[in-house]
Amino acid sequence: MPLDIVLHTPGGLVLASLQIAYALREHKGKVTAFVPHYAMSGGTLIALAADEIVMCKHSVLGPVDPQLGQSPAASLLKVIEQKPVKEIDDQTLVLADVGRKAIAQLKDAARELLTRRLPADQAQTLADKLSGGTWTHDYPIRPGEARELGLPISTEMPKEVLELMTLYPQPMRTVEYLPAPRQRQPPA
Repeated sequence: MPLDIVLHTPGGLVLASLQIAYALREHKGKVTAFVPHYAMSGGTLIALAADEIVMCKHSVLGPVDPQLGQSPAASLLKVIEQKPVKEIDDQTLVLADVGRKAIAQLKDAARELLTRRLPADQAQTLADKLSGGTWTHDYPIRPGEARELGLPISTEMPKEVLELMTLYPQPMRTVEYLPAPRQRQPPA
């Protein structure tokens, strides 16, 4: 039986994202991930397990590079590459060690999720790019770029998915996502 999942998330814990992704990957039927607005970080990890990722033309995915607190793991590794070890505090050295392990773990996980539909070398290259700090963590991977990277992208978003999004209003932020047109008030 096919399985559809709607992803609208800034991401979250790697553990939870991978548990969901592995469960989706083991599903016997076709898995479709619908991304009406964004599925960043852990949301992208989940999308990598799908057979098809359906996005609106302005939807985005994001890198899956690990973050340690407020620091990207890849940037912590840069610090220890560029400074003499005597000038680096113990906490940064420990974080860099954890960061190296986190990057390796996410590369392996992403590669494993991608090899279901990509050749091994292409899956490895894409896993390296998505997890290794190529971009900032909030870099928007739009549908065309995601397709060029080898992901199975469609931009044929069903209107029912967009209608579903109207049932779950998001808290107001600097920029508000409105899946339906806003009603204009007539001038007084």
